Amino acid sequence: MSGRELSRSASLAVSSGNEGVLTLRLSGWLDAHTISDVWNQCRAAVNQSNPSKIVVEGGDIQYCDGAGIAMLVDLKREQGARTVPVEIRSLPAAYQPLLDLFDPADFRQLKAARPVPACLPEQVGEAASNLWRDIAALVRFVGELAAALASAAMRPGRIRWRDALLAAENAGVNALPIVALISFLIGLIMAFQSAIPMSQFGAEIYVADLVALSMLRELGPLMTAIILAGRSGSAFAAEIGTMKVNEEINALTTMGLDPVRYLVVTRVIAAVAMMPLLTLFSDLMGLAGGAVVFLSFDFPLVTYVQEVLSAVSLGDLVGGLAKAFAFGILVAGIGCLRGLQTRTGASAVGLSTTRAVVSGIVLIVLADGVFSVVYYYLGI
Repeated sequence: MSGRELSRSASLAVSSGNEGVLTLRLSGWLDAHTISDVWNQCRAAVNQSNPSKIVVEGGDIQYCDGAGIAMLVDLKREQGARTVPVEIRSLPAAYQPLLDLFDPADFRQLKAARPVPACLPEQVGEAASNLWRDIAALVRFVGELAAALASAAMRPGRIRWRDALLAAENAGVNALPIVALISFLIGLIMAFQSAIPMSQFGAEIYVADLVALSMLRELGPLMTAIILAGRSGSAFAAEIGTMKVNEEINALTTMGLDPVRYLVVTRVIAAVAMMPLLTLFSDLMGLAGGAVVFLSFDFPLVTYVQEVLSAVSLGDLVGGLAKAFAFGILVAGIGCLRGLQTRTGASAVGLSTTRAVVSGIVLIVLADGVFSVVYYYLGI
């Protein structure tokens, strides 16, 4: 060991006096490299002697940095909890102001406060308040989106068509495999489950009617919208939410750009354009799934096609496409809204994504119920 390293060592001398006074004499360099051993020796000496008072002599300290001050503060903190007074003497004047910056009471461990359970009326009131704020935010967003879409309709050149085409590709073209799989399986399962009881009455032919009407009027647009909500709505919320966390939304506002017109309009246009096309594709795949079951009962394909054409009308198809149009607006709008509502934090984007999917599915079901009532009174 070199002479320079010896000069930068630290040492501790322990002595006990009358009436339980423990004296700790520090000397040398108290820095991050030498304080560890001295700190452990100091704690061992205090624990073994159980003093009534501790006196720290610092006149021989040659150097002291934040690590040495931390040891002194920690000593005062620990003994303060035991009501043992600690007196620090002869500390060099250069280091006394640094010690005075820290109050040992600020470093005492606080007991974890037990969360107070909320009573049922309080929980109901908080849920109602959150629901009201959510509805108010949704109404404001609908107004902003309507104004932005109206402005885009009057000035189509301001629409960022490249972003709209990219969003249409992600929400529409890339969703074809999962839509085809789900719709085909739904048509197949529905036809198989209905054919078993119908075969008891010799009415297997009406399986085609059931599958066609269910897919075109209800299940085609509904299942496609749910897939779009879980796939594209969550993606919209995650993309805009990440931009919100990274303060890119604030940067757009600072530059005088409206986030709704700049980010939301293109995604809504893409979803509205792709949703009816995906619904048509879903209807076709559902009918194909029903045809597989129908052919397994030894019926010719032409019989299935003729039965489908006689069971459904153009109104059934248009009614399903009208639902798809509305569902597309709901899914894209709620996904973008949840993205814009993203807060700060590591879990903020994930929370916004979850809220987008849940809210989208709930709104889809509610809108589907409204369409059912309206179609009933209109005789569609």
